[in-house]
Amino acid sequence: MSNKEFHTFRGYEMIKKNKDHLTPSMEDYLEMIYRHCQEGGYVRINQLAEKLNVKASSASKTVSKLAEMGYLDYEKYGIIQLTAKGEIMGSFLLDRHETVEAFLKHIGVEDTVLLETELIEHHLSVDTVRNIKILNEFFASSPEVFESFRQFKARYDEGK
Repeated sequence: MSNKEFHTFRGYEMIKKNKDHLTPSMEDYLEMIYRHCQEGGYVRINQLAEKLNVKASSASKTVSKLAEMGYLDYEKYGIIQLTAKGEIMGSFLLDRHETVEAFLKHIGVEDTVLLETELIEHHLSVDTVRNIKILNEFFASSPEVFESFRQFKARYDEGK
């Protein structure tokens, strides 16, 4: 089993309830902030804007909204840090991203895996992400089944 954490039903419900207030763009910001905070404990607006390929003014507006919603601690021109609520949601968002990305790689998406992950991840229910994660773990724990799938896919692709 991977080192990723599953949540209780209540935890998923809380995440879903909180998620309803976040736009896909806000989710991307929170996920990136979470990634940075795992490495250094905080991130700055200019770093965040660079990573997300947006203007610093746009990043500042979104970060301010996320702070108002209780996900971040942020004062203008200061550092950005996650609150406990932000940690929970950021962890979920990163896990969701990694789960979808691993699934797409398993089914043979290569060149566009990041793009496809970004397009898909915001539209999946918590239950669907959980089931994809289970399938990923099944493939990881059953290499012979995964290899059988890869061979089937290769034959299928040849037939087209």
